[in-house]
Amino acid sequence: MGMLSLPGFLSCGKKKDFSLTTEKDAHSSDSDENTERGNWSSKGDYLLSMVGYAVGLGNVWRFPYLTYQNGGGVGITMVIISAFVTIYYNVIIAYALYYLFASFQKVLPWSDCFSWADEFCSKTRTVSDCNVTLGGEIVHANFSVIRSHNLTCLNGTINYKPVQFPSEQYWKASCAFSKVALQRSSGLDETGRIVWYLALCLLLSWIIVAAALFKGIKSSGKVVYFTALFPYVILLILLVRGATLEGALDGIEYYIGSQSNITKLMEAEVWKDAATQIFYSLSVAWGGLVALSSYNKFHNNCYSDAILVCVTNCVTSVFAGFAIFSILGHMAFVSKRPVSEVVDSGFDLAFVAYPEALSKLPVSPLWSFLFFFMLLLLGLDSQFASIETLTTTIQDISPKVMKKLRVPITLGLCAVLFLLGLVCVTQAGIYWVNLIDHFCAGWGILISAVLEIIGIVYIYGGNRFIEDIEMMIGKKSCMFWMWWRLCWFFITPVLLMAILIWSLITFSRPTYGSVSYPDWGTAVGWCMITFCVIWIPIVAIVKVLKAEGNLVQRIVSCCRPAANWGPYLECHRGERYSHIVDSKKKREHEIPTVSAAVYKEQCI
Repeated sequence: MGMLSLPGFLSCGKKKDFSLTTEKDAHSSDSDENTERGNWSSKGDYLLSMVGYAVGLGNVWRFPYLTYQNGGGVGITMVIISAFVTIYYNVIIAYALYYLFASFQKVLPWSDCFSWADEFCSKTRTVSDCNVTLGGEIVHANFSVIRSHNLTCLNGTINYKPVQFPSEQYWKASCAFSKVALQRSSGLDETGRIVWYLALCLLLSWIIVAAALFKGIKSSGKVVYFTALFPYVILLILLVRGATLEGALDGIEYYIGSQSNITKLMEAEVWKDAATQIFYSLSVAWGGLVALSSYNKFHNNCYSDAILVCVTNCVTSVFAGFAIFSILGHMAFVSKRPVSEVVDSGFDLAFVAYPEALSKLPVSPLWSFLFFFMLLLLGLDSQFASIETLTTTIQDISPKVMKKLRVPITLGLCAVLFLLGLVCVTQAGIYWVNLIDHFCAGWGILISAVLEIIGIVYIYGGNRFIEDIEMMIGKKSCMFWMWWRLCWFFITPVLLMAILIWSLITFSRPTYGSVSYPDWGTAVGWCMITFCVIWIPIVAIVKVLKAEGNLVQRIVSCCRPAANWGPYLECHRGERYSHIVDSKKKREHEIPTVSAAVYKEQCI
């Protein structure tokens, strides 16, 4: 089936409005193919939005920490997972804002052990005790005695104090009355108070998101020209600086060389983390890619777009990995510790290793500001797409309401998500952030992906899906589709199912650093996943109950596309979807009123 050429009577002109008052959606324009939902202003807007959505904090923060840690309605489900993740994702953006504001000082506050630090803060390892020779006898003494008597420790007997880098202690701040960063409590059981400055940063981050999105894709599409490109400049600077530090090669060796822990490949958690990282980083199975792509024109080449976004995303992850592991190598060199013991893996990797490197740059406050400004941008353009997923869902459920009330709905949605995120800026907030990330962005997205691939390939039909794609990009040969058929029908579902089952069998309670979660915390995590996926069987049961016929006939009818399924505009439907009854045409045959409009749509 080649590109469809339609007879003249199916193509239309522009919409001529005969109403006394006109209503036009704020995010559509005269040049849009779909005048109700709107389209991207240009191909560049769309591609940079896709790259910005895919390339986000997952590349700079999540990919390196998973590598460090491991030694080297489905629609409803997608929307709910996106909602959960947007709550904690903006908290990470709030962390970046806090560090950005903290950079407005002559000396970076985490560059040394200042008044906020405790006795464990040090840039180098500190001797705790050792064996020495005193009066002809070997005795065990602490370091204060050794230093006061000018003694020398015997080789192989030195014990070191457990110390933390200034940047690590500044971030963690375990003391309940600490004046820096998280003011972290002892665990999930100890909620503590709301950290007011983090709450203000969270509020500011939601204000920025709401301001960028209240007009829809027409406003966010322009913002990403800066937010998607600027981070690469900063990452390049950090990579160059990191590569010139002493010990950088040790970090790179740990990343992709001889120090990598290959035995980790035998653990199910590693494969689960790898799979979910791809979904997290590429934003697959979240609904955001579908939401953004739905604003394209019908004959957009989605195939080339997918390849470009995937390659850009993966290259960025690897690129960011080189930057952070060169810094970790230097930290290991200075502290005389193995790379694997420099910092705890997790969220704090980006807020410990990167700030440590920034403090070593000339004019460090300037570079610190630029780096955390970059983190802010990386987070925001991914967050834009996540919120657009939620607003697009509302748009498609009730287009008339969204057309009139886009601004208050967007602002209201951001306000609700801000309130829900306040628990993540308490003293136990980092534990909640880690819990949501572990379950919703881990298990939840993996389950959603498995159900999506099964639904598209085995229920909707993989061959039918390919025919739909060919309607948009043109007819392709059987050889062209051979690899994709193999992936969609066999390799991807089998691998995902194997990883999911293996991970469930070997499941262990989540931890944050050395802190274990209580039983009720783990239960809350599973409840979040259940709430995300429970809608799939619920909607399926409701659909079967509403269908006609016996049980088998009902199930069969529910597994078929809806009667109105197909391209939105009539001029794109061709013979395959010519049976669709256009609700708009029904209205045209009714008796016109003073506010009636004559539609003549232009196919492009």
